[in-house]
Amino acid sequence: MSSKIWLATGEFTKLKRVFKFSRELLAPKEEHVREKIYSELGSRHKVGRKYIKFAEIKEIKPEDVKNLDLRKMLGLESEI
Repeated sequence: MSSKIWLATGEFTKLKRVFKFSRELLAPKEEHVREKIYSELGSRHKVGRKYIKFAEIKEIKPEDVKNLDLRKMLGLESEI
């Protein structure tokens, strides 16, 4: 199964404050993107799943990727 590039945006609430997030991920399905975001935000920020709201999860083209590490992994950037 080939992986696709996804852009996930949304927000999470912690201590009555709202924080926005935007992540570019490599995953085969949209469900895997959701689980990865839940895992990372829960681990880093100690946020429960019910406090994480997704605004949009969409597939993007490799040329539209802004994350430098992901661009290098895809072979779009050369390391000098």
